[in-house]
Amino acid sequence: MTVLGAVFRPQLPPERLRSMARLADDAGIEELWLWEDCFLEGGISTAAAALAWTERVRVGVGLLPVPLRNVAVAAMEAATLHRLFPGRALLGVGHGVQDWMEQAGARVESPMTLLREYVDALRALLGGERLTTQGRYVRLTDVALDWPPPPGSEVPVLAGATGPRTLRLSGEVADGTILTVATSPEGVRRARRLIDEGREAAGRTGPHRVVVNLLTTTGPDALRRLRAELANEGVDTVPDLGVAGDAQAVAKAVRALADAGADTVVLQPTADEPDPEGFLRFTAEEVRPLVP
Repeated sequence: MTVLGAVFRPQLPPERLRSMARLADDAGIEELWLWEDCFLEGGISTAAAALAWTERVRVGVGLLPVPLRNVAVAAMEAATLHRLFPGRALLGVGHGVQDWMEQAGARVESPMTLLREYVDALRALLGGERLTTQGRYVRLTDVALDWPPPPGSEVPVLAGATGPRTLRLSGEVADGTILTVATSPEGVRRARRLIDEGREAAGRTGPHRVVVNLLTTTGPDALRRLRAELANEGVDTVPDLGVAGDAQAVAKAVRALADAGADTVVLQPTADEPDPEGFLRFTAEEVRPLVP
């Protein structure tokens, strides 16, 4: 079954999160995804609050920019969420937008090297290992979590990826991959091939979850808002991106991404979505019944 989620965009003030998280929980949305975009809202703080305010919805952070967060601290935060809310926290990490990393004084010379070292260390710490490593960027001495996730619990680490090298790397080191709204169904197929190349090179045989964001608009001016957002993202010339229309049209777009290899499709509203609460209801009540 295709997992269907929705995004709470950090362009909304954080005080809106409580009511929307509860709405997502009550409406039956499977996953509510949050962002840690600079310089809007913190991913871990918002995830913890959303999880505390709800009972069943899974909450994802897609994604934490690794240059901004020491991996030991990220492991502590992730382990705490997994122990407080078993099976409901999802964590994605990635390079971060390089201009933002420059603004924050955190940009590194080799984002690929950092991401590889970071994901390897994060997965090891969350797996209960005691770690000493002296990498180019990740340097730990005799570090182990006193409160790791319970043995046997599923603690996947997902990586955000766009380019071929990062997609292969995600297949090598991560448990899943997050793809942006700039990914068409054909782009999902290409991503799956590259991820599988990385998995094969690393000898990994377990499941690898692919999460795809789908820019979605509905309502009277849906097409105009979709086109404006794609233009703002600089991907308006890429075919088959996003969907504008009613629940049938959205469900068809979701199914196309799922057929291409997406395990989870996350409906992402535009930054100017006039009714964010209505968008969540639309996702749960109108689109979900049409997606197998």
